[in-house]
Amino acid sequence: MSIQGRLDLHKHQQEKSPVNLTIAPAQATSSSSGDARAQKSTSQPPPKSSPDPDQAPVAVKFSSDTERLQRINAIRNAPVGAQIKSVVELLRKTRQALTPEQINEACYVDINRNKAVFASLRNNPKVVFDGEGFSYKPTHHLRGKEQLLSLIRKFPEGLSVADVKDAYPSVMEDLQALREAGLVRVLSNLEAKEDVVYPDDPKAAMEVDDALKQLFRSVELPGDMLDLERELQRSGIRPATDTAARRRAAGRGLPGAKFVRKREIRKRTKLTNVHLPELFRNLNLPRT
Repeated sequence: MSIQGRLDLHKHQQEKSPVNLTIAPAQATSSSSGDARAQKSTSQPPPKSSPDPDQAPVAVKFSSDTERLQRINAIRNAPVGAQIKSVVELLRKTRQALTPEQINEACYVDINRNKAVFASLRNNPKVVFDGEGFSYKPTHHLRGKEQLLSLIRKFPEGLSVADVKDAYPSVMEDLQALREAGLVRVLSNLEAKEDVVYPDDPKAAMEVDDALKQLFRSVELPGDMLDLERELQRSGIRPATDTAARRRAAGRGLPGAKFVRKREIRKRTKLTNVHLPELFRNLNLPRT
């Protein structure tokens, strides 16, 4: 049925509805007073029915879209930094140029009406604005495993994993595949507290004589890490670890040093007149 047909059917049903019927006037009588009373009775509205106290109240049904509207309101009233983070994360996942309208539909951030968000996105180092839409700007523009391996080989001194982890969505899986294939090596930099990837040069592969291996394994190392670090420092090598600082942070202290527990005031400690120490400075109490 067409839309016009549905509208005509709706009007026809409204005309036949009993709600629109008026109260029929009383039968006319011979006296004029009776006609007046009948006319007056038809003009009066029908009596309202009193609410039944025993009847349960009807539950108010909210729209199924209420939760979404509340979420939109919370996002648009959030700080500018939170809204920018949502937009940047959306651009990073999609890796597409999105218009402000598309961003509004995806994460409910209205860029056109929020000038602060719009200006911050244009100046964000991870966002590119081409005049119509916004897109994500990675540190290195890569499109696959081959380009990733080619980039790593350009940095024989090592490349930070943080610089390539946002190149494309599956870059970490490709990096792990290169590592398992023996093409790259990933080491942890303790000073910078980050992982560094190095190219594994096949030219560096060599055979080591068994006698040299035996000589290397015959060197006895100190059992304590502190002694090992001292030996490295004597040889002019800077240790990669700091056992003394780690033990102090853990509360263990150095070997042989006595650990003195500082006496602390607890809840059960009874304190009286601590705010008046001058009263007891020259007081001689009898010994018991």
